[in-house]
Amino acid sequence: MRLHEYQSKSIFAQHGIPIPKGRVANSAGEVKQIAEELGGRVVIKAQVLIGGRGKAGGIRLAKSVEEAEEIATQILSMDLKGLPVRRVLVDEIVSFSKEIYLGITNDRTERKPVIIASGAGGIDIEEVARQSPERIIKIYLDAPFGLHDFQTRELAIGIDLQRELWKPFNAIAKGLWKAFKETDAAIAEINPLVVASTGMLIALDGKLVVDDNSLFRHPELVEIRDLDAEEPVEVEARKYGLSYIKLDGNIGCMVNGAGLAMATLDIIKQNGGAPSNFLDIGGGASADKVATALRIICADPQVKVILVNIFGGITRCDEVAKGILAAQKEANKNIPLVVRLAGTNAEKGLKLLSGTNMHTAASMEEAAGKATRIAAGEKK
Repeated sequence: MRLHEYQSKSIFAQHGIPIPKGRVANSAGEVKQIAEELGGRVVIKAQVLIGGRGKAGGIRLAKSVEEAEEIATQILSMDLKGLPVRRVLVDEIVSFSKEIYLGITNDRTERKPVIIASGAGGIDIEEVARQSPERIIKIYLDAPFGLHDFQTRELAIGIDLQRELWKPFNAIAKGLWKAFKETDAAIAEINPLVVASTGMLIALDGKLVVDDNSLFRHPELVEIRDLDAEEPVEVEARKYGLSYIKLDGNIGCMVNGAGLAMATLDIIKQNGGAPSNFLDIGGGASADKVATALRIICADPQVKVILVNIFGGITRCDEVAKGILAAQKEANKNIPLVVRLAGTNAEKGLKLLSGTNMHTAASMEEAAGKATRIAAGEKK
């Protein structure tokens, strides 16, 4: 789950990170009022969950209250990369002499959080890493012990930060770590963190991406989730506890377990096919949940065949078969199904499906091969 800039910066401020004065607005009239409060010179930022807002015209400077209102009217009428701009952030303009990148994420290879800093802030950090890797400073953290003063000093030295700013930099880095940890974030970053003309360090921009698997612990974040940037079908699937991700192929996939789902996508590709989705129904799925999953897959106009790959542990294969039959009765279009059931009550499940026009398979390889051939226009 991605948070907007204004939401991320608000959380950062709660952890002692200095941010510019400003507020979010939903109309040009509100922007005018905020600009008056801030002295007229403001930056207006579209709040949409995409990168490259500035290049797309979604971030602009205003030198007066009247210009701020005019710019806000323009930005609030825009679509940026297909997303409507419903609100803008109005911040005071901050003069600065240096831009810094500061971020925390998880390194899955090292199985540790890593804090990253660079003196080349304000631009794409991935591009900096490719072209000037020596400008990227990384320190791995032991999660139970957190971030230590000597580590923040190492970062400060690595980015050539003047000594008088080490103490506030230490506080900001530790605040970012607390925000990262307490929100169960996958990414927490400030880009840029600037050395303002006042001598202060200020976070001009902020980004938080929260791990979806932790959202049960954060109802306050779920409430502010912006669904505009998400696929409607993915939003619908989430209501029923289904993990669904839309892909570009024509073979619909319904699988139980994320690992088996990934393996299914891989074996479809190895057979020359193209999966249309990732869908994990989870363990212990009921017939109703299975039927809902199939309805969601069938709603995709690209799908030419559906591959059901179930290994029954907690999930009972006879329940899956009942859900398949229920969904087929309700379906308003006839999409071929290839079904592979193994494990708990697999024989009962296959017996329930016998006599139907579904294609069954004894193995993943066989199932993927059949689905790929059907999607290519072959009969089986």
